[in-house]
Amino acid sequence: MTDTLDTFQSGLTLKSFTIALLLTPINVYWIIELEVVRYTFPTWTHPLFNVIFILFWLLLIGRALGKISPTLTLSQQEFFTVYFMLCIITCLCSYDIMEILIPILGHPFRFATPENDWRELFWKHLPQWLTVRDEEALIGFYEGKSSLYVDNNFRAWIIPAVAWISFLFVLMVVMLCIITLLRIQWTEHERLTYPLIQLPMEMTDPRSRFFKNRLMWIGFGIAVLISTMNLLNSIYPFLPYLPVKRQDVHHYFTERPWNAMGSIRISFYPFAIGISFLIPLDLLFSCWVFYWVYKLELIGGSIMGWKSLPKFPYAGEQGFGVYMGLLGFALWTGRAHFKRLMRHLFRSKGITSQLKDTREAMPYRLAFAGIFFGMLFLMVFSYRAGMSLWVVPIFFGIYLLLGVMIARLRAELGFLVHDFHWAQIDPHHLIIAAFGTRRLGASTLTVFTLYMHFSRANRTHPMPEQLEALKISERQNINPRHTAVAILLATLIGAITIFWLLLDNYYRHGAESGYYMGPTIQWGHFYNRLEGWLTSPQEPDQPALAFMGGGLGVTVLLMFLRARFIWWSLHPLGYVMASSWGMWNLWCCLFVTWGLKAAILRYGGLNAYRRAIPFFLGLALGDYMAGSLWSILSILTDTPLYQFFP
Repeated sequence: MTDTLDTFQSGLTLKSFTIALLLTPINVYWIIELEVVRYTFPTWTHPLFNVIFILFWLLLIGRALGKISPTLTLSQQEFFTVYFMLCIITCLCSYDIMEILIPILGHPFRFATPENDWRELFWKHLPQWLTVRDEEALIGFYEGKSSLYVDNNFRAWIIPAVAWISFLFVLMVVMLCIITLLRIQWTEHERLTYPLIQLPMEMTDPRSRFFKNRLMWIGFGIAVLISTMNLLNSIYPFLPYLPVKRQDVHHYFTERPWNAMGSIRISFYPFAIGISFLIPLDLLFSCWVFYWVYKLELIGGSIMGWKSLPKFPYAGEQGFGVYMGLLGFALWTGRAHFKRLMRHLFRSKGITSQLKDTREAMPYRLAFAGIFFGMLFLMVFSYRAGMSLWVVPIFFGIYLLLGVMIARLRAELGFLVHDFHWAQIDPHHLIIAAFGTRRLGASTLTVFTLYMHFSRANRTHPMPEQLEALKISERQNINPRHTAVAILLATLIGAITIFWLLLDNYYRHGAESGYYMGPTIQWGHFYNRLEGWLTSPQEPDQPALAFMGGGLGVTVLLMFLRARFIWWSLHPLGYVMASSWGMWNLWCCLFVTWGLKAAILRYGGLNAYRRAIPFFLGLALGDYMAGSLWSILSILTDTPLYQFFP
């Protein structure tokens, strides 16, 4: 492949940028209506169904316009640029980033009472330039029947909005720079499979004949039929319901020690079965096996009566140990690349580099400079916000390392949900486990609380979207520099639009009005947790640190067995996902997919597997399309209707 940019196709053009710009407020409004108003979770699963829905209609409209004149439609590269720009914007808008950020900025001032003593506990630690404490502006925000465009309301939010948008933009720059340094190793040297990009790739590829494949339409029709029957059931309850959504069967396990397993959920989501068909067979096997290993750990803890270890089996801490082990393995596997990278970065003038960066999103030296100056900005920002200087690199080091491993997980495993909320794999939990709350201090803990909007769950971490955008660019010969610019433009435009539409919505309806079912008032538990940290200090959690080491040890053992025995199928990625919310709800789908895929490969071979792929992608596409239509119909009629997930 040539190393010059001249042979690349242009993805970021005036047409693609204009369409993305026009679709941004529509997409953001749709997400707000679903997640904030109706409390459903379209951004928790990947690929993002709202963006797939938009891509489908863009392709249909583009094909119709293309028959009139080829200049009226978009090229494949332009379609993909719109696609990943909307993916970035959706991630920022999500339930785990900006939808939570905005409600928490005024919450401690609105809900401080003599009983909770928040005024004395932490008001002084909340930076005025990052929060909103103007009483009149908060009245309109919480009670509604007001307007963002009233002078006092607008002025109360403008400085925090600019500060947080700048913070998120720089954080995205740092992540993009890191992904640029990793891309060639994972994409071209290790050739990771990127299962989650296959559906949009097939949809846009004119050579694949995806939309002319009979099996695809059979899968599509089955999913639409199931979704339609369940929609009708939600309107007319006397009609039959097909139980594909999660159902808890824990009531069958009420006796000790079986009740220690907690919730056991059975589900048969068509989209999950369809997308998971592209996951490698050994990883599918590992996922559902380790889910039951985790349940056996819970039973074992109950049998042994380990009440002195209330967090047993410390799934989050074990998970962090697994991630660190996998990170070490990834660094070891790519050691040759990283050595060449270091020589490239620090070579003298006139010395020829073994690495070529003309096919990357930016030159490697620029990426390195972006990481350095971006981290410097984040350190100054966090220090001025109140975080202790020695904590800042640890916090962002953990956050970015987790982001790298989530991107790796998506590229290698392709699991639809990557959440750490239940497992508590996040910077603040891990730092508190290591150092306790006394050593960290009230000011640092307060900044932890403000940072929870982006660091606590990672279901919509932007790093995998950036990596997948660069992978799509490599597959479709899109200019990677255009891709990088498109990602950053989407970040800036998206963040501004999200702030605007959320605030406009809250001032019209009122956060306390009962209009919202989503993350508006309930995120006060962030401050309840902060209150607990300050009134009941926690000591370092030694068992947690031990279980981190245990997770690391298990990872080393599993990777050794995989390297030593070709028949060994269990992978640590399944182990780290075992206790997650996603695995709790989707393990059964993975089990079904594993059984189907194993049978097809065993009795039909690789050719049968390839012929079956359109059927399973059709299942996913049909579920996405029908579910999207029902969600739009629910918004237009202001009536609760069947939602295909969760």
